[in-house]
Amino acid sequence: MSLNLLPVFAVGLAGSVHCVGMCGGIVGALSGVAQRRVIPIVPGNAGALPLAPAGEALLRVLAYNAGRIGSYMVAGALAAGMASGAAGLARIAHWQGLAYLLANVMLVALGLYLMDLWRGLTYVEAAGNVLWRRILPLLKYLLPMDTLPKAFALGGLWGWVPCGMVYSVLLTAMLSGSAAGGAAVMLAFGAGTLPLLLALGLAGARLRAALQRRGARTACGLLVLAFGMLGIARYAGGLQHGWLDALCVGMP
Repeated sequence: MSLNLLPVFAVGLAGSVHCVGMCGGIVGALSGVAQRRVIPIVPGNAGALPLAPAGEALLRVLAYNAGRIGSYMVAGALAAGMASGAAGLARIAHWQGLAYLLANVMLVALGLYLMDLWRGLTYVEAAGNVLWRRILPLLKYLLPMDTLPKAFALGGLWGWVPCGMVYSVLLTAMLSGSAAGGAAVMLAFGAGTLPLLLALGLAGARLRAALQRRGARTACGLLVLAFGMLGIARYAGGLQHGWLDALCVGMP
């Protein structure tokens, strides 16, 4: 099945308001580490922390996000590879169409989740705790996050945090039919989340508070919801193929 990566990128971009809550504290801490390493030189202002050097803060945030997106790509490759193998062994002719439908249903669920209208994805996230409980003890070896390798490794581990949004896109990655295709889907998704998390790492808590406002989450949720609804309509045959193909994650 041919997959369009543009809508996957857009889902990551819109869904990154959720990443603000999941990763915002970690990304902010990366800048904070650099801040604490700078010695204040302004007399009479010892109680205030100076801003971190922009280059150092950017490198730490980039390292963290490189690790995070790398773990997404590994998960996408594993999911797509296993799904492709299982489909071939079972010789299921229409599994791709059903997986396509489920992936778009999950996008609808994600849109509602971002708008705080339905929290059903929390049950999906709870299932991911089985793996996360095994990974969590490893975090103690990465604290404090005072080097670039530690930031990268922390991002790699944090990419496995139970997240309904990531699980939704993993279903799309399964449609690619190959490990390389699955990794490409998750790379596009991770790249979509990158701009906001980079800005968050450099701008700090003020941007985080603005992005958690209901209006911002509603607008992003509506965009993700629209992608899911378009995909479902395409699956049902309610839309003609044409330029709208570019707005669907794949064609059943």
